[in-house]
Amino acid sequence: MAAISTDGLTKRFGEDVLAVHDLDLTIEEGEIFGFLGPNGAGKSTTINVLLDFIRPTAGSAQVLGMDAQAQSREIRRNIGVLPEGFELYERLTAREHLEWVIETKDAADDPDEILQTVGLADDGDRAAGGYSTGMGQRLAFGMALVGDPDLLILDEPSSGLDPNGIQQMRRIIREQAEAGTTVFFSSHILSEVEAVCDRVGIMNQGELVTVDTIDGLREEYGGAATIELECAALPQSLAVHELPGVENVTVEGMTITAHCAAPEAKVDVVEHVAEHTDVLDILSTEASLEELFNSYTGGGRDGRPSQREEPADPEEVTA
Repeated sequence: MAAISTDGLTKRFGEDVLAVHDLDLTIEEGEIFGFLGPNGAGKSTTINVLLDFIRPTAGSAQVLGMDAQAQSREIRRNIGVLPEGFELYERLTAREHLEWVIETKDAADDPDEILQTVGLADDGDRAAGGYSTGMGQRLAFGMALVGDPDLLILDEPSSGLDPNGIQQMRRIIREQAEAGTTVFFSSHILSEVEAVCDRVGIMNQGELVTVDTIDGLREEYGGAATIELECAALPQSLAVHELPGVENVTVEGMTITAHCAAPEAKVDVVEHVAEHTDVLDILSTEASLEELFNSYTGGGRDGRPSQREEPADPEEVTA
């Protein structure tokens, strides 16, 4: 049974706004799924339909094998949600927030254990109104963990967290998935998505443009990668830019950096340079999730044109 599935899911607002169009998406049990897209791509609308906060115009959605609209009450008893833009009760302590959720879900969780898990063990009896943004995020995440949910829906979960908090949340998400919980993870912090997600889906202008593992996206993207060679010396002309699959070459000191369109081109670069000089060190990097994201959405996170540089004119490259 899929943890989340949608079939032709469509949502219109009025006559002019098509927020989500014909979305077919399947998220398997136990996986960590990253849901990405620029602002206005349809991510939040999709999540709101899954939670029955809004009703679809057409199509259907199932959560944990149940109809997202007809069985929303039962669904909510079996999931944990960390929404973007949540609000806490300023006068209640963290412990009181957790006790309220535990009672609401008829769960048997120990508030102290959850406070310890999310890093608030020493602040559980403080009023939430005195919390920093990061502390509030930790508390909201702890509330989502109540009841050992089968599915976690996390919308911008790293918002406001410092690096330690992000690392801690990353660890908890992995532990939840290892225990069988499905994690549906929407975030603009692409490095965090890349660090924890098994697969990602990218929305753009209301449509799902791709779903795959990050390695799969790289392969579909063309395997674009960068290789950096530190050399003992540089001959007058290596003509690295003339090698098949090499898009751009720069030279700084004794370091040659080649941007390649495919992984096999990196091997050709190393072998070619090694024939002419001693290679002291090699650093290879693959296309980042941000580059992949930009390639599928036609620009940056707000839909701006991609900032990826065009290949340099070969005549301007000394290597």
